[in-house]
Amino acid sequence: MAAKVDLSTSTDWKEAKSFLKGLSDKQREEHYFCKDFIKLKKIPMWKETAKGLAGKVENPKYNKDKQLNEKISLFRGDITKLEVDAIVNAANNSLLGGGGLDGCIHRAAGSFLTDECRTLQNCETGKAKITCGYRMPAKHVIHTVGPIAVGQPTASQAAELRSCYLSSLDLLLEHRLRSVAIHASPQACLATPMRRLRRLVLATLREWLEQHKDKVDRLIICVFLEKDEGIYQERLPHYFPVA
Repeated sequence: MAAKVDLSTSTDWKEAKSFLKGLSDKQREEHYFCKDFIKLKKIPMWKETAKGLAGKVENPKYNKDKQLNEKISLFRGDITKLEVDAIVNAANNSLLGGGGLDGCIHRAAGSFLTDECRTLQNCETGKAKITCGYRMPAKHVIHTVGPIAVGQPTASQAAELRSCYLSSLDLLLEHRLRSVAIHASPQACLATPMRRLRRLVLATLREWLEQHKDKVDRLIICVFLEKDEGIYQERLPHYFPVA
């Protein structure tokens, strides 16, 4: 194991990253910014959540797949408190933090995250880069930069947004990570019509999971507002129908 490091006083992100990498999951808990973190096993799979929902979709967009319904989850709450392999951050091109979700993640992880991001030398729109999660329960942060669309997005902006998700998931596979939490509404795209955004997100995640379901344990769609949770509960059965 790496030598003991005090994350509250250390000034070297490389030292902190190396130290955390050498810890077991239980040992890492001592360094979380929060005590009320949420373990993966506490987050219901979609097949469990769907049981409590009324109504049945007569003509879903995709076929029923029991295995996929065990790989996807819908979670409403604070993404920074999830104990998963990675969370996806809706970043700006600088990767140095900002408002909304981006700022929350940087504050939760601590200054080491910004220090490491500074070495990445920005990120192009539609691409993604990965860092340590530092003081968060998540071991890694995958930073992706979405397009800024006001009104109906153009075809190229929609393609960039889809690329955000696919680039993030490619990093998940590249680093052999098995669980990831993705915020359903990328911060940089809040001006994009939400109906169009939800369709794109759900179709992208469904099609990716069909190809890679044996390589991941859980893909968690995160929302913060109750109304957004209700909307995804309504739309998910079209993309992940259950018996």
